[in-house]
Amino acid sequence: MEIQAINMTIVWLVVLVALVVIELATMGLTTVWFAGGALVATLASLFHLPITVQVILFLVVSALLLYFTRPLAVKYFNKDRVRTNAESLVGRQAIVISEIDNLQGIGQVNVGGMEWSARSESDDVALPVGAVVIVLAIDGVKLIVREKVEQ
Repeated sequence: MEIQAINMTIVWLVVLVALVVIELATMGLTTVWFAGGALVATLASLFHLPITVQVILFLVVSALLLYFTRPLAVKYFNKDRVRTNAESLVGRQAIVISEIDNLQGIGQVNVGGMEWSARSESDDVALPVGAVVIVLAIDGVKLIVREKVEQ
């Protein structure tokens, strides 16, 4: 029985190291939660708890870590993420270079030196050339905009 306990400790340590190495290689917050579960299972094996208890602890701790800490970690690690390409246009100001009229399906804006097809957020609002707008969203290849209100 003692040999089996030592073997399970080694198995859990190998699982723990493998999960940590995978996490370090990917840096994708994918296996770190399971590494925590493997750590608890390793400790359980050192206390000679039955293998079923070790596996249950591994699963429960991994699930709890995943559920409770992943949203915080993703938020923390992604806070400095730089939005790329079109995604970075949301929230920026643009200038209307061709009247925007949703009913006619026309309109263009210039944002960051690039011309984009654009539509107003509201179908009953036409935006004239020269109007300053805020990019609200991207729908396919069209920017959804709203006229900027001066304060």
